[in-house]
Amino acid sequence: MSAMIEAEGLTKTFPGGVTAVDGVTFTVEEGEIFGFLGPNGAGKSTTIAMLTTLMKPTGGNARVAGMSIIRQAYQVRLAIGYVSQDLAVDDNLTGYENLRLQAGFYHIPRAEVERRITEVLEMVELSDRANDLVETYSGGMRKRLDIACGLIHRPRLLFLDEPTLGLDIQTRREIWQYIQHLRDDIKMTIFLTTHYMDEADALCDRIAIIDYGRIKVMDTPSRLKSTLGDELVEFRFATGTEEEIAAAVETIRRQGFVTDVREAGERGYVAVVTNGETAIPRIFDAIAGMPAHIGAITHKRPSLDDVFLHYTGHEMRENGGSRDEAMRSRMIMRRARG
Repeated sequence: MSAMIEAEGLTKTFPGGVTAVDGVTFTVEEGEIFGFLGPNGAGKSTTIAMLTTLMKPTGGNARVAGMSIIRQAYQVRLAIGYVSQDLAVDDNLTGYENLRLQAGFYHIPRAEVERRITEVLEMVELSDRANDLVETYSGGMRKRLDIACGLIHRPRLLFLDEPTLGLDIQTRREIWQYIQHLRDDIKMTIFLTTHYMDEADALCDRIAIIDYGRIKVMDTPSRLKSTLGDELVEFRFATGTEEEIAAAVETIRRQGFVTDVREAGERGYVAVVTNGETAIPRIFDAIAGMPAHIGAITHKRPSLDDVFLHYTGHEMRENGGSRDEAMRSRMIMRRARG
């Protein structure tokens, strides 16, 4: 397989010194589903904006479908499809009218338009609703129509920015099946961003975990989880001062059967251990008599949540995380629009 995307040191710094993407390097192979996994404000959408030529990088470069995003921006746009977080379809038009409008944007020859519209409507299973106003569509149908608009010009590569954001779990799973159909049956290369762990695990052949504009680790979901070993023990302290808890954690960390201990939220920790079945009683034995007491403890297999915690040092931030992170995200979006 050949690389569909080759990014080298890709960087975006906005006026005022806000760096949204900080020297990311990665490749996406032809025919794979590649995912950027990270919280809001991590740099996912900014990376897509650069790769789709909507935004110029301030450093580094990338080749998309073999073409430079800087020197061959127009040719790149013809080779790709892009579906943003926000629905781009017009509720006041029918599904057919939305697609005809999109075909005009890509200057598709008139003789081809009807065939292309029929083709993509069948692809997203909306042929029977083509002449209905989009305002009558369900959320999942609108998202499928949005994807159809990104496919009307037959792109080699499809960018999906948070493709199931705000959808209910049943609709999300329907979209997952459709994305897999595009890769398996249409042989399309797909680059998607998401902050949903289950989505990345279910869909992606490979994942890059991105946080604060930097890629922390990149591999298949199964290999990422295997880097933590087969056994994890998650525990939370019920009593103890900050100093007493720190002392107890350090005692646990020094045990021979413990390979690592990470914070996991307020008073919570995750330990990577060599034998989960015996680890729990041995952890209690290790801190017996110490002031800090564990109130809850469980043994589990590693998940992508654990991988994210291990490589970033914190849990996934919801809704942009802290106040500073939220302000940073808003500043980036304002400057991107400008």
